[in-house]
Amino acid sequence: MNDSMTTTTFELVGYRTVKTIGIVRGIIVRSRSIVGNIGAAFQTLVGGNITIYTELCEKARSDAFLQMMAHAQQRGANAIVGVRYDATEVMQGVTEVLCYGTAVVVEATVPEVPGYSKS
Repeated sequence: MNDSMTTTTFELVGYRTVKTIGIVRGIIVRSRSIVGNIGAAFQTLVGGNITIYTELCEKARSDAFLQMMAHAQQRGANAIVGVRYDATEVMQGVTEVLCYGTAVVVEATVPEVPGYSKS
């Protein structure tokens, strides 16, 4: 499965859902390091984007998304609809990132044409 077969909507354009498998998720728990906190503190002095935290958040979201896709594949899905993210601070400096959606099996509704792939 690739990320083009995931969507925040509840249907994939050009496909019809033939089977709903159920909820799939990826969960990552990350903490900030003391070095990262010091670097971020310096960045806050000049203002703007705090890239150390941006990169940490993006990596956590990406890892959770990849775990969710792997979970869907393990359950036999070829697509995920209704994808959402949630984040919770578990304790000071420790954050859980959850990515979840509904695993489905879809079939292309577009007729076979040269150069078109259903996958």
